[in-house]
Amino acid sequence: MTTTTQRTPEQTRQTPIPGRQVSPGIFNPRQLLVSFPDALRKFHPRHQLRNPVMFVVWVGSILVTVFAIGDPSVFTIAVAVWLWATVLFANLAEAVAEGRGKAQAESLRKTKKDAVARLTTGETVPGTELRIGDLVVVEAGEVIPGDGDVVEGIATVDESAITGESAPVIRESGGDRSAVTGGTTVLSDRIIVKITTKPGESFVDRMIALVEGAERQKTPNEIALTILLSTLTIIFLLAVVALQPFAVFSGGQQSVIVLTALLVCLIPTTIGALLSAIGIAGMDRLVQRNVLATSGKAVEAAGDIDTLLLDKTGTITWGNRRATGFIPVGGASLDDLVDAARLSSLADGTPEGRSIVDLAVTEYGRSAEPTDREKTGEFVPFTAQTRTSGIDLGDRRIRKGAASGFVLTGETRRVVDEISAQGGTPLVVADNDAVLGVIRLSDVVKPGMRERFAELRAMGIRTVMVTGDNPLTAKAIAAEAGVDDYLAEAKPEDKMALIRAEQEGGKLVAMTGDGTNDAPALAQSDVGVAMNTGTSAAKEAGNMVDLDSDPTKLIEIVEIGKQLLITRGALTTFSVANDLAKYFAILPAMFAAIHPQLGGLNVMGLHSPNSAILSAVVFNALIIVVLIPLALRGVRYKPASASALLRRNLLIYGLGGIVTPFAGIWLIDLLVRLIPGIG
Repeated sequence: MTTTTQRTPEQTRQTPIPGRQVSPGIFNPRQLLVSFPDALRKFHPRHQLRNPVMFVVWVGSILVTVFAIGDPSVFTIAVAVWLWATVLFANLAEAVAEGRGKAQAESLRKTKKDAVARLTTGETVPGTELRIGDLVVVEAGEVIPGDGDVVEGIATVDESAITGESAPVIRESGGDRSAVTGGTTVLSDRIIVKITTKPGESFVDRMIALVEGAERQKTPNEIALTILLSTLTIIFLLAVVALQPFAVFSGGQQSVIVLTALLVCLIPTTIGALLSAIGIAGMDRLVQRNVLATSGKAVEAAGDIDTLLLDKTGTITWGNRRATGFIPVGGASLDDLVDAARLSSLADGTPEGRSIVDLAVTEYGRSAEPTDREKTGEFVPFTAQTRTSGIDLGDRRIRKGAASGFVLTGETRRVVDEISAQGGTPLVVADNDAVLGVIRLSDVVKPGMRERFAELRAMGIRTVMVTGDNPLTAKAIAAEAGVDDYLAEAKPEDKMALIRAEQEGGKLVAMTGDGTNDAPALAQSDVGVAMNTGTSAAKEAGNMVDLDSDPTKLIEIVEIGKQLLITRGALTTFSVANDLAKYFAILPAMFAAIHPQLGGLNVMGLHSPNSAILSAVVFNALIIVVLIPLALRGVRYKPASASALLRRNLLIYGLGGIVTPFAGIWLIDLLVRLIPGIG
């Protein structure tokens, strides 16, 4: 038995890379300079109030500045300057993250074109005056005036302004490729579009608002973390306030400037300063991959997914069944079977028929075009009624088609049943009613899918293949692809039932879809990724839209969501450890004058209380700048279990958060002690 698998150049180009890591986003240091004016504008109290931790730093900066005016010592001025720098660097982190979104929004804004709409009634109106339900005629060379669905006709459309893909796409009525986007251009033919959105609410308008961050709201996870950080801030505030009576009781006192600086060093300013930037950058990474998330909540949910529903066709497999092997029977030679299969498929214009000719050409050296002698024959094209194709050449009647159209011997029946049991489709080839063999058609699983599903399994995600195939075929393909489970002969209501069953068990579910029949399931799922080529109903129901219309990207979306959560968790771990380390690093030096026995805990030999507190303030500000690239790029994520990721976080960011302040404050103290007047 000979089985040969072939792949087209397009398939090769789209092959997933097994075991790959989610690469970080792009960061250019020049972005810090470009975003500086925006960072200055964020000093407005209305903006500072949005972040409780940084609001405390902002108030502390004002308080220390007031004291610095009354007592303009070197130490007081230095503390005031570095407290304001802390607020500035926090503003800068957010401004850089927003700046990348604004740059993308500006490029999108340039694609918007004011179009004139020609209604089917013959009336001409500005595109800004269109209403939902209006029918608009668009011909070659004209701009589509608004988002809608094609209700009549077929045309090629240039969507490069939206997707970045230069190749035109087909949009036609009556299918799952009927949705069109306002601002794109019709290249050929004529279509009638039914408008589905109001002016100012088009897909491009929503994209601009989202990537600019204008509509970005805090996610539930972000809100919970903000509450935790606010609680820690209150606890440290009470602790610092208690230090003054403690110092007085011990025979000394601490100035308001020192206590304010100490408070800023101890509260979780690092994660407080970077929290907003992390969320914005997470959505930005999706936009870079041509995925539009309608909310940050959807991105976070993708990182917590438990069950992943994947359509078989186009996601796990290439879609069109392809010829993958020729199996001779009854003593026929392989060469005779290949020749007959090629001849009988020359008049078959279906993807399956073309793949048979391709296989004969690429693997067996046959000609893709009929010879002069073959052109004298009478070709019999494939039809859905006969389900066969072939050629009458002289006294030879060569046919290829479904097994049900031929009289099968025991050997042929066995081969046909074997191919069917393995999830393939058998096509029988006969020459004058003598069966020469069977062609194996396979719904080819994309290379690397088994490895990708193994990665998802390592993350604790259960994968379910959804297909309309019969259970026997579905089982075979599921086994080859390596998915955990499958749903065969699936109807829209079956998808809904599966999603609800998973959610009732406390699990989060993600799925993709492009048709109107997918809309209910997309709306029900926690992460619904609609294809940009799909219907408007699907795009409205999902909480993400893939502009490239690549169903496989759902796997990457899950990985990006996990990267966002890992980044936030890693920097939170670092920040908390960092604060605790600063506490033990500077307090001994601060109180050694009151309690000399604490001098033994000043393991770094910090020069004086003033140099210790100023060094901590400087370190507290600079560490924000150092971590901005990591917050924007994201922590490099490699699929692993939750326990493994926790160990990695504690080892790298927990231990790093403890060690870094000791080293950083010590080095800064060596420089600070050289400044006259610090003490």
